[in-house]
Amino acid sequence: MTERPYVLLSCAASVDGYIDDTTDDRLLLSNDEDFDRVDDVRAGCDAILVGANTIRRDNPRLLVRTEERRKARIARGLPESPIKVTFTARGDLDPDAKFFAAGDVEKIVYCSSAALDKCRDRLGDVATVVDAGDSVDLNTVLADLAGRGVQRLMVEGGGTVHTQFLTAGLADELQLVIAPFFVGDSDAPRFVRTGEFPHHPGNRMTLDEVRPIGDVILARYLLTRS
Repeated sequence: MTERPYVLLSCAASVDGYIDDTTDDRLLLSNDEDFDRVDDVRAGCDAILVGANTIRRDNPRLLVRTEERRKARIARGLPESPIKVTFTARGDLDPDAKFFAAGDVEKIVYCSSAALDKCRDRLGDVATVVDAGDSVDLNTVLADLAGRGVQRLMVEGGGTVHTQFLTAGLADELQLVIAPFFVGDSDAPRFVRTGEFPHHPGNRMTLDEVRPIGDVILARYLLTRS
């Protein structure tokens, strides 16, 4: 097996499995206590990955929030926040997005070969752009990250990205937070899309932890590495 980082998937979803609604406003699925927990998980990782659609829709900063955690990382000889990672087939990302503009940390964009020139022209001044093949191959991405010293990767979505990691058997851990409400709109994005998952009724994930955090519940599952 090609060397790769430990891959931790992090997601918050409604009781009926949605990660957002269909409005233009961001749907808050968690609470302050859980946001702090996620910040702690981020601080313990070498890199954070989100899909291109998440950058377009949510415009996330993906930085460690608390000063104490940033200082602790620096004391360990690390940058104050993890490397930021995304991948794109078309290369049509905004170089002014917070993903690129916020934080003095390394940003890496894995791009399809067909869009490589466009992506480098558009993002080459704000990120390292890497050719990830004709269609972006997650094994290529993970092997390259391992070569850059990334040992622990946090994947924060969205649903298509989570589906790709899970169906490929490339996730080692899933941290799933359940919000205490329903979205009830079949047009809204779900935690995962349709796919053939290695974990099914005959091959269950290992439940390692269940914990209430205010009004949400954290379920932490371990997935067997193949």
